[in-house]
Amino acid sequence: MDVNELARQLEQGERRALARAITLVESGRADHRVMAAALLDRLAGLGRQALRIGLSGTPGVGKSTFIEAFGLHLTGQGLRVAVLAVDPSSARSGGSILGDKTRMELLSRDPRAYIRPSPSQAHLGGVARRSRESVALCEAAGFDVVLVETVGVGQSETLVAGMTDLFVLLLAPAGGDELQGVKRGIMEMADLILVNKADGDLKPAAMRTVADYAGALRLLRKRPQDPAGFPRVLPVSAVAGDGIAQAWADMTALADWRRTHGHWARTRAEQARTWFEDEVRQALLARLTEDPALRARMHDTGDAVASGRRSPASAAADILSQL
Repeated sequence: MDVNELARQLEQGERRALARAITLVESGRADHRVMAAALLDRLAGLGRQALRIGLSGTPGVGKSTFIEAFGLHLTGQGLRVAVLAVDPSSARSGGSILGDKTRMELLSRDPRAYIRPSPSQAHLGGVARRSRESVALCEAAGFDVVLVETVGVGQSETLVAGMTDLFVLLLAPAGGDELQGVKRGIMEMADLILVNKADGDLKPAAMRTVADYAGALRLLRKRPQDPAGFPRVLPVSAVAGDGIAQAWADMTALADWRRTHGHWARTRAEQARTWFEDEVRQALLARLTEDPALRARMHDTGDAVASGRRSPASAAADILSQL
């Protein structure tokens, strides 16, 4: 694979080149990692930026239905939209269904949209390990908006907030004890909470849920990166299309405010530094399995810990001293 040619094709917005590039960065082969790093370095100088939106939600809330309705609304305005959907991987086989493109039938046929499902590969945080690189590739390919859909709601899914500009939490009405089920951690990260399925018989319940969450948000301490009125809660209906335009207007208003007041650039810089530090940590862990001598030392030390001859803490310190 010619990295320079692939970069040139990406700059021109070729979809096939984007698919090949994401496959390259997701590969775990050592030679592919070298090529992926060279590709990302080549593209870093372009300076292209998309609006990165992270989206998480409770199971069955209708994330795919919302993304399709939201994506079609954006493409209808002439914007190019990339969707990076993360599917959970099986703990036994390691496989994933990757069915998001079939659930977004209309959006997947839209020439201004690109949908890429990826397996989580047991990576914690609700996103795939290489989601950051995939976002950067979509930006280089000229997409205006990049949507990152997480595996599902939970305390660990807040990781997506560290790689996006806006974090949207999607909830369903009439969730019973859902307010207690969604922990404070993810509530504090959300920039916008959307209560989906606000239509038909569920609309009164949706409006009550909106009121409940609006009250809960008022108890949280105001963040410096938020203007007055944010974070906020809105009712939406992905099926009827209600509230989609208002949600997009609020997202753009928040993004514009953060750009104007310097929060956008500062957050992007902090995210880049975190990305770098994560890569260093992952590389150190990889050395433990890739270096034959270290791998043998790990095995012998692990046997000593398992037999009770050494404590886990001192054994770990011994291994770290070899790096």
